[in-house]
Amino acid sequence: MDIMNDEFYMSLALDMAERAQGQTGINPVVGCVVVKDGAMIGLGTHLQRGTGHAEVHALNMAAGKAAGSTAYVTLEPCSHYGITPPCSQRLIDEGVARVVVACEDPNPQVAGRGVQMLRDHGIEVEVGLLRERALRLNEKFIKYILTKQPFVTLKSASTLDGNLATKTGDSKWISGEAAREIVHTLRHRHQGIMVGVNTVIADNPSLTTRMAVPGFNPVRIIIDSALRIPLDAAVVSDGLAPTIIVTTGSADAAKKAVLQAAGVQIVVCGTGPRVDLSAAMVALGEMEIGSILLEGGGTLNGAMLESGLVDRVVLFFAPKIVGGGAEAKGTFVFPGVEKMAEAITLEGLEVEVLGDNVCISGTPVR
Repeated sequence: MDIMNDEFYMSLALDMAERAQGQTGINPVVGCVVVKDGAMIGLGTHLQRGTGHAEVHALNMAAGKAAGSTAYVTLEPCSHYGITPPCSQRLIDEGVARVVVACEDPNPQVAGRGVQMLRDHGIEVEVGLLRERALRLNEKFIKYILTKQPFVTLKSASTLDGNLATKTGDSKWISGEAAREIVHTLRHRHQGIMVGVNTVIADNPSLTTRMAVPGFNPVRIIIDSALRIPLDAAVVSDGLAPTIIVTTGSADAAKKAVLQAAGVQIVVCGTGPRVDLSAAMVALGEMEIGSILLEGGGTLNGAMLESGLVDRVVLFFAPKIVGGGAEAKGTFVFPGVEKMAEAITLEGLEVEVLGDNVCISGTPVR
């Protein structure tokens, strides 16, 4: 084993997989590099759900020359027949001699079976190279495959004193251009964008992905307990992406019918006065929405975070202070804790400077 070369090829496979984020739906992003006699003879990425897996693309590129080669795969090759045939069998059939796997597949249909299948056919298999990076890359898939609920990333831009807007509601623009570009990349990498109805009423956003290279427009999810959404709101009328409104059983039936006639999907979670957010996550998971970017106001942010429904927090801070006292528009609005030891903390911190903004991200733990 040449660890330097192994890390180089696996890192390349991970880079390839990362470029497919936002394209595979509830499926994982996977990259594969096939190497023989010190030369790369096959490269592959899983590009879209229902299409060929990374190993298949890489072996197709190798064009029958993979016998005796080493395949570097970012996720354990599948061993079952699904939408596509098992990749483990294809690696066996092509005569691959060695397979290096970054991380195991938590899918109960795979979960070690792919590795065992390869070993049973005499293929040398090594597991765990650059494992942490591979797990992070597929954190959305892992959450969904284990819980059938979406991975939720809470994104927010605020001033240094923690406000989303001035006391009059003005928020354009808190963050700089570089930070806003990152936000559109985040949107592209999630299947849904979630906001509360107050955001729709105040800003009338389209909630689309605006990138130099055309991106994927996620499903727009609006939390609206009483169906207060205006019928001429962009998310209702522009047709740029599907819209789901999550409401309660006590919402106005006539308005519900009008919205449905306009093409909006209505999901009822709770009898009121507020949407049952935990039930909403279950319902959205059943609709095969495996990841959500939460871009809410302080109330929705606080409710989701306090309920333990947020998996990652991404906060952009601008070098601005706006004050506001009792009228301040805080990033997180919830009853709060009594002792600092009870605070929600972020682990696995990542910090990045974007122009004059600072991005801090991590996993919330309580």
